[in-house]
Amino acid sequence: MGLEFYLISTSHLEDDLWFREESDFKEGMNAVAVTVCLTRIQILAFILMSNHVHFVVQGTREESLRFITLFKRQYSSYLRRKYGVKEALRGNAVDIRQVKLEDESLQRAIAYVLMNCVSANICVHSSLYPWGTGAVLFNPQPSEGRKLDTFSKRSLHRILHTRTELPDHFLVSPSGFILPESYVPVKFLTSLFRTPQRFNWFLMHSSKAKASAMRFEKPLPAFRDQTILSSIPDLCVSMFRKTSLKELNWQETAELVSQVKRRFAADPAQIARVIGISYEETAKMLDAF
Repeated sequence: MGLEFYLISTSHLEDDLWFREESDFKEGMNAVAVTVCLTRIQILAFILMSNHVHFVVQGTREESLRFITLFKRQYSSYLRRKYGVKEALRGNAVDIRQVKLEDESLQRAIAYVLMNCVSANICVHSSLYPWGTGAVLFNPQPSEGRKLDTFSKRSLHRILHTRTELPDHFLVSPSGFILPESYVPVKFLTSLFRTPQRFNWFLMHSSKAKASAMRFEKPLPAFRDQTILSSIPDLCVSMFRKTSLKELNWQETAELVSQVKRRFAADPAQIARVIGISYEETAKMLDAF
């Protein structure tokens, strides 16, 4: 049997976020590395977005399912410890579909994954997005990192929040997460795309790039989910003299939703996942103003 490759995608959370702030993304990056070691699956590309994740992996379908199941379980434990959210990701659906090496669908799948951040208007090129493998290939200035075997066990646990044994050669970034270069097969990927120009061609011709180009005719100011989320407490205080969303009644929440739309040019889907209410309820609130 030849090599098998799969694109793993989770559904977009409509009324919540996987990652609310930078420390959550770091935890997610470390959870990927830990899960790789627990499953021994090969990660070719991945990206962590605010309300969903994508992976391209080498392995069987069963191994792919085990990987994403363990990753969700591990990160869910973190959400429970930090935010008190129980089973946040249990109902988050997963799609696993095979991609072929022979017809270049593997290259297209990798490009699709990496271009998510560009399509979301977060950055102008996938290499500028830190929460994934966008900067791994054809990078003349690779990320700096420190080998795990130069840390004490206590220091590693404080940084990585895991007691799982990881390879000594894994690199920890200065900001405290394991760099994807530690476990992504860079040589294989380089041979797959061959040149920077060919790699960039796949990026620019991905479905995500085309969707981004279509929206360019009517651009809107783009703010990251985390930027809007961090502003919510201040808006609650300035508008209602209350310290959190939980203290607002329906009318006040509707006014807040309206303000978020005006100030950040946010669409109902973004407001719903940041505020933590359903899309339908968000639409009702916007209609009320």
